[in-house]
Amino acid sequence: MNLVINNTMKMITEQQKEKENTAVFMVGEQLKEIIGNSEQLAELVLQDLRNPDMSLEKCEKKIKARADELHKKNGGGSACVNPKDAEKIIRDFYGLHMTEISAAESRPKVVSLAELM
Repeated sequence: MNLVINNTMKMITEQQKEKENTAVFMVGEQLKEIIGNSEQLAELVLQDLRNPDMSLEKCEKKIKARADELHKKNGGGSACVNPKDAEKIIRDFYGLHMTEISAAESRPKVVSLAELM
């Protein structure tokens, strides 16, 4: 695993410590999935996580605010945000709108026979 990706995953894991089975922990898990193998996304997140205002906890508060908004609108006994909405909030919070980069990184490089010769 790339050093930047590894350092980012370690920082996420550190912010998840002692928060197992909480919404903050789940934000960290979803963030890890979003980053995947993208060095560019990992670098953005690593820079952000060094800022206390960009912690997993602060991001989770954005998701909770959306859940509270939905609860107020829909009523019921509890409120939650679906995974797609949570991903959008996480991407917005950390500025991870580089889906074309992560998609390009995940595609295998195709080499023609002409290029090989």
